[in-house]
Amino acid sequence: MTFVRDSLPDTATYFADQGLPLTGPRSSNWRTTRCEFHGGSDCMRVNTTTGGWVCMSCGEKGGDVLAYHMAAHGLEFIDAAKALGCWQEDGQPFSPQKPKPLPSSAALSALAVEATLIAVAGGNIAHGIELTPADLKRVMLAAGRINCISGAYQ
Repeated sequence: MTFVRDSLPDTATYFADQGLPLTGPRSSNWRTTRCEFHGGSDCMRVNTTTGGWVCMSCGEKGGDVLAYHMAAHGLEFIDAAKALGCWQEDGQPFSPQKPKPLPSSAALSALAVEATLIAVAGGNIAHGIELTPADLKRVMLAAGRINCISGAYQ
């Protein structure tokens, strides 16, 4: 079973079929419609190129029409993909890839900050400076972040 992103419906057509016609200049990638999540009018912006959407009032957002369909209809990924016709049965079991929490460059930057903080705390302890409870809590948070990031990239 495979998700085929290219089979997602056209953004403007999808939203029109949902009763949410997009308004605004055709020359603009971002168009406007009402938000069904909180009942607001003319506050949801939809990118007609990517399908990304965001309500400027309630903050609901997603990256494509599949994300909208999932949120609007309370569906899980596979059910929404099947409903939109972008799920193809190929005889293979579905094994989703675990997304990385951060891009590699951001993960390395975060690791550098957290490792530096732990090194400074270790140096302070080595010189007889006792850590405050707040400092100790921050060191433990840094250690947890390092473990989380390293676990995601193994």
